Amino acid sequence: MRESSRPRGRREAGGGGRRAGGAASPRRERRGVPAAGGGRGSAMEEGAADLRQRKKQNCTESNKMAPEERNKENSKLGRWPKYMLIQRFAKLFFGCLAAVTSGMMYAVYLSTYHERKFWFSSRQELEREITFQGDSAIYYSFYKELLKAPTFERGVHELTHNNKTVSLKTINAVQQMTLYPELIASVLYQAAGSEEIIEPVYFYIGIVFGLQGIYVTALFVTSWVMSGTWLAGMLTVAWFIINRTDTTRIDYSIPSRENWALPYFACQVAALTGYLKKNLNCSAEKFCYLLVNASTFTFMMMWEYSHYLLFVQAVSLFLLDNFALAQTEKVHEVYKIYLFSLFLGYLLQFENSALLVSPLLSLVAALMISKCLQMNMKKGTFMSRLLKIMYIYLVLTITVTLNFLLKMFVPHKENEHLVKFIEVKLGLNTNKMKYLWTPYVCMLAAFGVCSPELWMTLFKWFRLKAVHPILLALILSMAVPTIIGFSLWKEFFPRIMTELSELQEFYDPDTVELMTWIKRQAPVAAVFAGSPQLMGVIKLCTGWMVSSLPLYNDDDLLKRNENIYQIYSKRSAEDIYKILTSYKANFLIIEDSICNEVGPVRGCRVKDLLDIANGHVVCEEGDSYAYSKYGRFCHEVKMNYSPYVNYFTRVYWNRSYFVYRINTVISFQS
Repeated sequence: MRESSRPRGRREAGGGGRRAGGAASPRRERRGVPAAGGGRGSAMEEGAADLRQRKKQNCTESNKMAPEERNKENSKLGRWPKYMLIQRFAKLFFGCLAAVTSGMMYAVYLSTYHERKFWFSSRQELEREITFQGDSAIYYSFYKELLKAPTFERGVHELTHNNKTVSLKTINAVQQMTLYPELIASVLYQAAGSEEIIEPVYFYIGIVFGLQGIYVTALFVTSWVMSGTWLAGMLTVAWFIINRTDTTRIDYSIPSRENWALPYFACQVAALTGYLKKNLNCSAEKFCYLLVNASTFTFMMMWEYSHYLLFVQAVSLFLLDNFALAQTEKVHEVYKIYLFSLFLGYLLQFENSALLVSPLLSLVAALMISKCLQMNMKKGTFMSRLLKIMYIYLVLTITVTLNFLLKMFVPHKENEHLVKFIEVKLGLNTNKMKYLWTPYVCMLAAFGVCSPELWMTLFKWFRLKAVHPILLALILSMAVPTIIGFSLWKEFFPRIMTELSELQEFYDPDTVELMTWIKRQAPVAAVFAGSPQLMGVIKLCTGWMVSSLPLYNDDDLLKRNENIYQIYSKRSAEDIYKILTSYKANFLIIEDSICNEVGPVRGCRVKDLLDIANGHVVCEEGDSYAYSKYGRFCHEVKMNYSPYVNYFTRVYWNRSYFVYRINTVISFQS
C-alpha cells in the first residue's frame, strides 16, 4: 500500500507544483483548494478551470482588437455577397436582353424578307392571296370567313357545319383542319379593334412571324439553361438562321400548322429543361411547371400531329428517369401534364379519337401503372439492374397491349392513315423532317461548344496535366464560341444583308386571270374540279365550291383527290366524265404544268405515279413498258375531237390553265 501510494503522491505533488505557477492557481485559492494537495478529481477540475480561463483570455484579446480592423473585415464580408448579386443580375439582364432581341430581330428579318420576295405591300388583295398555296390557302380562307361572319359564334357554327366548301359533303372544318389558330387570330383581330389600323392579311402573317421570334427566343433560353452561358444562345440563333431552309418551313407555307405549333413546343422544351434542372428555387420551379402545362396543351391544340412529337419526348423522359438522370417525381409530374392535355384536347377537339389511340396515351398509362416497380432500382446492385430490365420490358409490353386494345374498341377509321401520312409525306428520315430536329441539333451543338462541364470532361479523358482543367475549360468555353461567332458573322452576315436588299419578283398573271374569270363569268353555284392545290387557291380567292381539298386527315377527301387526279392519267373521256359528275362538278381545270411536267427523275411525277397505280406501266429488269388503248386525258381533251368534245367544252384558256365546262347533256358527234 505504501509503495503504490508513493508514486501517486509524487505525481500529484509534481502536478501541483507545475500548476502552482499557472493561471489556475488563483482560481483554486478563491475556492479554498490548496495548490499542492488534492486527488484525481481535483486535478480534472483544475484542468477544466484552466481551459475556461484561456478561452476567457482569448475572448478578451479579441474584444481588444482595434475597431478599424474589425470594420475592414466586416466590409470585406459584406461586399462579397453584393458583388455576386450584382454579377448574377448583370448576367441575367444581358442574357434576357439578348434572347428577346434575337427573337425580335428574327421576326423583323422574316417580315422584311417576305416583303422583298413578294412585293407584298404593293400588291392588290387578289395578288396577295395567290401567294398562299395548297393547304395554306384553305387555312387563310377560313380566317377570312370568320372575319366576314356577323358574329364570332355564327362564324364558328358555319365552320363546324360547313357545306359550302366541298361538294356533296358537310365537314367540321375546325376539327378536320385544326383551325384553332384561325379562331384565335380572328378573335384577337376583332377584339383589338384592328379593322381601321391594319389589314387582316398583315395581322395574320404578323402573328406567325411573331411566333417564329418566340421560337428563336425559346431555343436561345434552352441552350442558355443547359450550358449556363448566354453565348450558347447566341450561337444557337446564328446557326438557326444560317440553316433556315432546314430549320423552318416559313418560306413555303406561312399558315401551315407547324409554323403555329412548333414555337409552343420550343417554349415547352425550354420550360421542361428548366423544370428538370436540379437545385432550382421554388419560385422558378413553379413558373417552369405552369409554363410546361400551358405550352404542352397549346401545342397539342395547334397541330394534329403534336402527340407523336410528345410521344418521342415521353420516351426520352422515360429513359432519363430509368437511368437516374432525372428526378423521378418531376418526370411523373410531366406524365400527368401529358394526361391532362390529352383529356382536355380530346374534349375541345370534338372528341378526337386520334388522341385516344395515340401511342402517347398508351405509353403514359403504362408508365403510371408500372410506377410501383421503380423501387430500389437506382442502388447499383445486381437485383436493381435486373428489376430495371424487367421494368423496361413491362412498360413496353403494357404500352403495346393498351394501344392494341384501344384501337380495337375506339372507332378510329378516319385516323388510320395518319401514320402512313407521316411515313410518306413527312418521311421517317432523306430530308423531309429536318425542320423538326435541325433546330435542336443547332441548340445541342451550341451547348457542346459553350458548356464548361463538357470541356472539363473532355480534358479528364485526355488526362491533361499541363494546365489546370477547370481554368482551361472556362477559357475555351468562352473563346471557342466567340471565335465561331465572329467567323459566322464575317461569312454569312453579308449574305443575309444581300438577301434582304435584293428585290425579288413574284409574277403570276395566269393565275390572276383565271381567278378574275371565275369571279366574273362562272355561276355562283358552280363546282370546280382540278388538282387539290389549285382548288385551295380557288376557294380562297373566289369563294366558289370545289370538289376536293388538299387535306390528309379524311379518307373520303383522300379518295376524291386520287380520283380527280385521273384527269392526268391514260383514261377514257367517259371514265373521267363519270368520276367528275359523281362529285357534281360543273367545271374542270387542266394545269399545263402538271400535264407537261418534266421532272429530273422519271417515275416521281404525278402522271408517272398514276400510270403505275393504274397498271399502265410495267417495269421489268430496269425497262418500262407502257400500254393503254387511251391517250393521256389532259393531252387528248385539248385536241377538241370526239368523244372528248361530247363530254367537255372548253370555255377559257391561257398559257397555264385550260377550263372546260362539263356538259350536262351529251351530244355525240362523229
